[in-house]
Amino acid sequence: MRKERLEKGSWLGMLITLGVVYGDIGTSPLYVMNALINDAGPLKNATPDYVIGSVSLIFWTLMLITTVKYVLVALRADNHHEGGIFALYALVRHRAKWLIFVALIGGAALLADGTLTPAVTVTSAVEGLKGLPDLRAFSQYSWLVPLSVTLILVILFTIQVLGTAVVGRSFGPMMLLWFTIIGGVGMLNISQAPAILRAFSPVYAIQVLFSPTNKMGIFILGSVFLATTGAEALYSDMGHVGKANIDATWPFVYAMLILNYLGQGAWMLTHSQVPAWRNVTNINPFYEMIPSGGRVAMIVLATIAAIIASQALITGSYTLVDEAVGLKFLPRMIIKHPSNVRSQIYIGAINWLLCLVTLSIVWLFQTSAHMEAAYGLAITLTMLMTTILLSQWVQMKGHRFWSLALLVGFGLLETLFLVASLTKFIHGGYLTLGLTLMIFLIMVVWFFGNRRRLRYNQADEQISLLDYRSQLIQLSQDDNQPLFATNLVYLAKVDQLHRVKRSILYSILDKRPKRAKVYWFITINETNRPYDCSYSVDMLGTRNVVEVRLNLGFRKSQHINRYLRAIVTSLIADHSIDPQYSSYGITQPRQVGDFKFVVQNQQIMDLAGNPTMHQFDRFLIGGRIFLQNITPSPAIWYGLEFSDVLEETIPLFTKPMTDPALVHLAKRQTTRHQV
Repeated sequence: MRKERLEKGSWLGMLITLGVVYGDIGTSPLYVMNALINDAGPLKNATPDYVIGSVSLIFWTLMLITTVKYVLVALRADNHHEGGIFALYALVRHRAKWLIFVALIGGAALLADGTLTPAVTVTSAVEGLKGLPDLRAFSQYSWLVPLSVTLILVILFTIQVLGTAVVGRSFGPMMLLWFTIIGGVGMLNISQAPAILRAFSPVYAIQVLFSPTNKMGIFILGSVFLATTGAEALYSDMGHVGKANIDATWPFVYAMLILNYLGQGAWMLTHSQVPAWRNVTNINPFYEMIPSGGRVAMIVLATIAAIIASQALITGSYTLVDEAVGLKFLPRMIIKHPSNVRSQIYIGAINWLLCLVTLSIVWLFQTSAHMEAAYGLAITLTMLMTTILLSQWVQMKGHRFWSLALLVGFGLLETLFLVASLTKFIHGGYLTLGLTLMIFLIMVVWFFGNRRRLRYNQADEQISLLDYRSQLIQLSQDDNQPLFATNLVYLAKVDQLHRVKRSILYSILDKRPKRAKVYWFITINETNRPYDCSYSVDMLGTRNVVEVRLNLGFRKSQHINRYLRAIVTSLIADHSIDPQYSSYGITQPRQVGDFKFVVQNQQIMDLAGNPTMHQFDRFLIGGRIFLQNITPSPAIWYGLEFSDVLEETIPLFTKPMTDPALVHLAKRQTTRHQV
């Protein structure tokens, strides 16, 4: 019911939306104008043309990319009320195979660049203490800011395992207060320099790109782009709050952001030629325009807003990774639900990896100015990839002209931002691009390694269950064989012709036969619907050989033991299988017997190499199996850690077992000599 109310829109939903969606983009005023001042040099270089043009660029960037592309277009491309680049890919993946690379690049870049968000936002907030006369130590000791940020972030990452449902209730009111105050402060400063209102004209935005006062030229867009880095998160969080609430709240958020940027610009206009300020560098107009009596309160509020932005980034990373796992882009990971909120998950491996990378960035760059120089490069890749997928979605809806217009218009605009951001590569952008490449390679190896593995595995490996029904029935009824389990469950990929891997039937029938009352072959299909949960059953004309197809959405829990017991109970009630009474047990009578789950892991068995296998295939398959060995086993992923599980290791042959060079020699006769 709560999710339905959010999807329809409500006052409560809008309040929650303020706290969940806008943390990243809402804290951008902390560092965007600061970055633009650093581009100009001393404050005296911030001429009226430069300031008005810069604010105009910010206004129109937010208008075109965030408002038009994401709020007006992308929010309509929802996958059963879910958003984000992977949800969008799930909608259009059937249109072309190459789109998978678009999704992988975009997802990898989003995860990589997100590691900078907590670092830059919290650092920018804490650095406000440098301007306080009573806290000069923050200026004298360079390590105090990184240390303070580290303590805040460590606490934030540590409490993730507890869940943030209680804390989350306060996010909305705090962000409402944040936006109201930054908009009000901006308005007060605008009154001192009304000329800043000329920034609403796009003419000033275009002129500043070619103005001699702009030493960065077109590359100034690299700093301007920071104002819209949270737009992708806005789309990704649609499933949490509903697009109706985003539609209703974005005009307010946009207005408050623009008022603050205009206010910072007005402060720069009134102070750039004041003798005491002319030669000052590394100042942050966000804090400087705050009246001195309210500076401490604003620093505290900014720090809270930065923590909220970081929290949104962390939980967003969990969601993105969860979707990637569901689409088989990443290895299985242990996913926990720390609260009763369905969308709230916790992935320990991702949490502490994010923590490690973020803290490393804090100590590597130490100041927000250095972080801003590296921030935003990778996210331009994500936005460009989203544009490509969006154009496919628009074309899928039958609007070929608008699809081309969207691809060309936003494609060129975001390519321009990407080129402008390339200057950040040597200033730290190499770090996020390196992380992007690493995450992308992991996704490629995991996804395509599995594809290649299946390719080399399919020849003479698939056999039909129908051909072995009689043996399975006979084994089930053979009292001379000890009972291995009441229900023997194999997690198997069964195709439409009822074929499974030979290794599965070999496991049951050969060596020591595994006798069970019922044999279960379960196929798990990931669907395009985020929370799909359905199944079908094929008894194969028997009462003890059951083929089950579980259809689970890419955000649905994979814990199959929860579903299987319900399926067994239903089949017993329908008299499709016999009741499984037990003579012993705390609860009597009990109709469902015990379960034994069998999962199979493959390992490469390379006999001197296979000349027919391409080296790249060998790399993909070997890499895939390596990742499989260092990530949680299928038993843990499928929620079977407390169940009776047998894990079998089977070889993946990259070369036939027979060696044509083997020669059969005739028996040699040995002559005995008598002594």
